[in-house]
Amino acid sequence: MSRRNRARNASGPRPSARVTNYRQLKNPFPPMDVFTADRIEAMHEAALSVLEDLGVKVLLPEAIKLFGAAGATVKGDMVHIGREIVADALASAPTRIEGRAGSRERDIVLELGSLVFQPGAGAPHATDEIRGRRPGSARDFRELVQLTHHFDVFQMMPPLVEPQDVATNIRHYYTLETQLTESDKFPFIFSRGSPQVAESFELLRDFRGLSDDEFHSQPHCYTIINTNSPRTLDIPMAQGLIDFARAGQVSIITPFTLMGAMAPITVAGAITLSHAEALAALTLTQLAKSGAPVCYGTFTSNVDMKSGAPAFGTPAHFQASLAAGQLARFIGLPWRSAAGSAANLNDVQAANENQFGLWGCLMAGATVVIHSAGWIEGGLSVSYEKLVTDAEVLNMVAELCAGAQAGEAEIGLDAIAETQPGGHFFAAAQTMARYQTEFYEPIVHDYANFGTWSERGAKDASTRARDIWQGIVANPNRPAIDPDRQGALKETIAKMTARGGAYPES
Repeated sequence: MSRRNRARNASGPRPSARVTNYRQLKNPFPPMDVFTADRIEAMHEAALSVLEDLGVKVLLPEAIKLFGAAGATVKGDMVHIGREIVADALASAPTRIEGRAGSRERDIVLELGSLVFQPGAGAPHATDEIRGRRPGSARDFRELVQLTHHFDVFQMMPPLVEPQDVATNIRHYYTLETQLTESDKFPFIFSRGSPQVAESFELLRDFRGLSDDEFHSQPHCYTIINTNSPRTLDIPMAQGLIDFARAGQVSIITPFTLMGAMAPITVAGAITLSHAEALAALTLTQLAKSGAPVCYGTFTSNVDMKSGAPAFGTPAHFQASLAAGQLARFIGLPWRSAAGSAANLNDVQAANENQFGLWGCLMAGATVVIHSAGWIEGGLSVSYEKLVTDAEVLNMVAELCAGAQAGEAEIGLDAIAETQPGGHFFAAAQTMARYQTEFYEPIVHDYANFGTWSERGAKDASTRARDIWQGIVANPNRPAIDPDRQGALKETIAKMTARGGAYPES
């Protein structure tokens, strides 16, 4: 728009600022299939045969007892789960989960068709262009929580990086307190033994001002449960499933099956094994408490057969996501998938892999997309710059979720009539009413021409992302926190710490 036109319209009505809401998204894309319906049913039947005939190794005695009481055949630590037991569990698992965050506008809904993003989770390292790659620290965890809170397109708080400079017996205090005071999004709690889980539930319950009944009646947090592929459910993960189910909190079940390593080398074989393991874990939650909120999931990709290293954002990763989505729809439950990258820095490879993996999740109809931003090195690091550049892509996906409008005002016959042949639409009334609000406003991308870009310092996307995250952590947008509850939280943590905390044991 020319300066003349800007000046001419300066005294007229000014368009309102653009308002976005990326908090409760619906996937706008029709689900894509990779296998025919009969092959999906065959994979489900094969998974049931794995559970019934081959069995699953279960290392927690309490879990073995629950399976045995339900009629499963127990042979030492091998549990053979009958089809009817799985069918009953699928019938009782909720198809819709309403998660309560710190404020009502941050609440989430997990069901088929909804779309929830969270950045990279569980990495041992953090990296950025200023401080380099390093073991995850308390500072890193806090800063990454601040970045996750800043971008509305992340609706859940993940574990991000491991704060290794905080002792393991009090680490759960630090990670939960940081989430509760730096954000009001749906929080994460590690499943590292009943003592830590019980204390975390107590701290969250009191901070939210809830009674025991109120806390148990609706999900206020979640955990991620990984099976040990192939066909093993270890002690802390089995205990986590039981503890979260009995408390009415969400378990997101995630077998990590790498084709050719911990799973068959084919997409169909790896997903069949993943499905079997997910069904076993899901069944345990329902045996612990019928109706417990649980999210089906998978994280299946291939390995580089030259090195054995995990690979992400590959065609096989994409196909595995599609197959998992078909199986999730087959059993009717909300489900979790993942993007991610094996690149070692925030470069073109990292962007390509993350976006290809992301589109696999979107086309598969994933409910929760984990590792959607910042995750590199196959999960060994979270990159500050990549978290920001990936958030740009997620914002644009969120824009698509709203859909395009085609009413009379959008069709714009008046604007077409107003503009003469060979003219332009910059000064059209429709343009003037919408120019500040019609289009997505990028946070990282620079649409300036080469000359202007050069004059501004010729910064590439990673450099611009570096400047953005530095500004966010320098002035974090914290939610309003009741000072009395915050003080009580700190006081309780101090008392628990003085008693020695709680070690990660079941």
